[in-house]
Amino acid sequence: MTLKLDGPLLLAGAGKMGGALLSGLFARGLDPKLVRVQDPNPPPEVATMLAQHGVTVEPEIADLDRPPDVLLAAVKPQVMEAVFPRLAGLAGPRTVTLSIAAGRNLASFAAHLAPGAAVVRAMPNTPAAVGRGMTVCVANGHVTAQQKALCDELMSAVGQVAWIDDESLMDAVTAVSGSGPAYIFLLTECLAQAGIAAGLEPGLATTLARATVAGSGELVHHAATDAATLRRNVTSPGGTTEAALKVLMRSEGGLQDLMSEAVEAATARGRELAQGK
Repeated sequence: MTLKLDGPLLLAGAGKMGGALLSGLFARGLDPKLVRVQDPNPPPEVATMLAQHGVTVEPEIADLDRPPDVLLAAVKPQVMEAVFPRLAGLAGPRTVTLSIAAGRNLASFAAHLAPGAAVVRAMPNTPAAVGRGMTVCVANGHVTAQQKALCDELMSAVGQVAWIDDESLMDAVTAVSGSGPAYIFLLTECLAQAGIAAGLEPGLATTLARATVAGSGELVHHAATDAATLRRNVTSPGGTTEAALKVLMRSEGGLQDLMSEAVEAATARGRELAQGK
């Protein structure tokens, strides 16, 4: 399926996430001639990818031939206030602003746009870099069905997409899927260290941990059954896996308690950041 736009796509912020998104969109057939990119210093690999598609990265975009179909805000949250107000002036009545900046709510973008402007807030995660991202979106009341479908198609270029109606849930979304890859990376580190402690050579322990986490993720992705069923299927009564799971699943201080505490802490911090704390 070829992705088509009626007007330009303006990307502000060609970092790793913005670059991954554009790479996925080009792979889906987006015409590079419709893309304008603003970034004063994109990463070399992103600049190279854009150059290969004939897209010039501009330090600042002051005007467009016509208003963009999509104003994609992908700059870091701490510089958003310095960048977005000027870009907002380029938006037209049919423009949908799509933000993938963490911690910025719908109202913070709408405040710089004309009354009735369509805004979608998206929370992708880092596996988007390999086309296996998970993005959750929420729209304000001015987003049309067509604009919602367009944003869904754009974010689908780097993985799965889900929508919520209650923006307050975005802090929990961020805590689970936005921050979640770091939890899996830590699990990989811990598994490797445990293997080393058990006597394995460090290189082998690291290879086993990485391959096991990656392979298990693929199995979860492709399996028709849920994770609990997969766990039970690999657990023989009285075997080694059961012995390990008795530790990880103990009633107090087990993995579930730790994960719940971690997600709660991340959710709380997200709310604080939204309040400028």
